[in-house]
Amino acid sequence: MIVITAPTGNIGRHLLTRLLGSGEKLRVIVRDPARLPDAARGRVEVVTGSHGDAAVVERAFEGADAVFWLVPPDASLTPEQAWVGFTRPAAKALAAHGVGHVVGVSALGRGTPPAGRAGLVTASLAMDDLLSGTGAAYRALACPSFYENLLEEAASIRDRGVFTDAVAADRKAPLVAVADIAAVAARLLLDRSWTGAGSVPVLGPQDLSPNDLARIMTEQLGRPVRYERQPLGELRADLLRYGLDEAFAEGIVAMKRAKDEGLDAGVTRTPDITGPTTFEHWCARTLRPAVLS
Repeated sequence: MIVITAPTGNIGRHLLTRLLGSGEKLRVIVRDPARLPDAARGRVEVVTGSHGDAAVVERAFEGADAVFWLVPPDASLTPEQAWVGFTRPAAKALAAHGVGHVVGVSALGRGTPPAGRAGLVTASLAMDDLLSGTGAAYRALACPSFYENLLEEAASIRDRGVFTDAVAADRKAPLVAVADIAAVAARLLLDRSWTGAGSVPVLGPQDLSPNDLARIMTEQLGRPVRYERQPLGELRADLLRYGLDEAFAEGIVAMKRAKDEGLDAGVTRTPDITGPTTFEHWCARTLRPAVLS
């Protein structure tokens, strides 16, 4: 039995699709079962509720062999509450039910100098430490920023030809497609021969700077796209204006600062940790329809 948290999210929906044909029994934790894909209906066991709720994870983890763990960030909380606090009930339930294997979505950065002051990333790494102590074999999927983050910029790209971030325009860093993260998670959940605790980096095929992204988007969309760097102080003010918890907003700012200082640069790309999806392919398949629709 594999338990999937956040099965309707960006990564979870890809993972659920991959696992449906695996022959494994599947159980999902979902707030709104109506959002599950039609292909899953009648083929998965459903536990309704939040996987941050102790009673929900107690029910969901009973009899489970493996769990896919993903924390949906809650900007009304501090980073520590949003990742570690949310995960504590699950950690207790994993230990109580003797779940053998857990695969969690986390972040790159462990071992690089900015990791201890990287805001949301630091909180995610603390979550990994908590899960590593449950007695289950644990693998943290150490991810960089997602290509899919750019979907939040689709309207700006369409209307103004501009996307923004807070890092230097020439700062090269890895990125990754969520589908490639799901593929690695599926492999680990289906082949449970691994033991102990550790991390598995999941990278895209190449490091790219914002200027590189602008060039590729221009080519793929057939219209000019340029990058504008947002000062951290302006980013902080915008986040607070949107109503984020002050500590969570500062966690985002700290993460952006750390990424600009090379937070994601501590892993050497090798074929076994490199996903197949190029940014060009992702733009053509996903971003172009979102921008030109």
